[in-house]
Amino acid sequence: MSSFLLKTLTKKEEIDRIIRDTIDEVLVLRFGRCTDTVCLQHDDILAKSVTDVSKFAKVALVDVDSEDVQVYVKYFDITWFPSTVFFFNAHHMKLDSGTADHTKWVGAFHIKQDFIDVVEAIYRGAMKGKMIVQCPVPPERIPKYQLLYKDV
Repeated sequence: MSSFLLKTLTKKEEIDRIIRDTIDEVLVLRFGRCTDTVCLQHDDILAKSVTDVSKFAKVALVDVDSEDVQVYVKYFDITWFPSTVFFFNAHHMKLDSGTADHTKWVGAFHIKQDFIDVVEAIYRGAMKGKMIVQCPVPPERIPKYQLLYKDV
């Protein structure tokens, strides 16, 4: 139900526009499906946090089932849902969370404060000119997953 509170993007042009037009704020894009239970849990945390981060971040959902956004799904190698990608002034921000993939947050946040802490860390790092920041979330609350490489 909370996914209805957040803007959902279904076209490449919408994603391009929001990335380009979000200035001096962190842009949080959640890639996933509104029918997936883990995505719904994640969306609930995002919706509850949106007012807390509204001074320095925007949050939007990307529907991965839309044929028009597959270029972004492939570019960011979105294979697990939900996956959350961060931008600042049209630059892709990376997050070192101790996992093999620094390009996105894979899985749902456990609590609202974890999401707020991550967005705040990205904002503070971006304001200092950094393109990658350390994850402030304790390791036991970072989702674990196994990367599988095909044809390597």
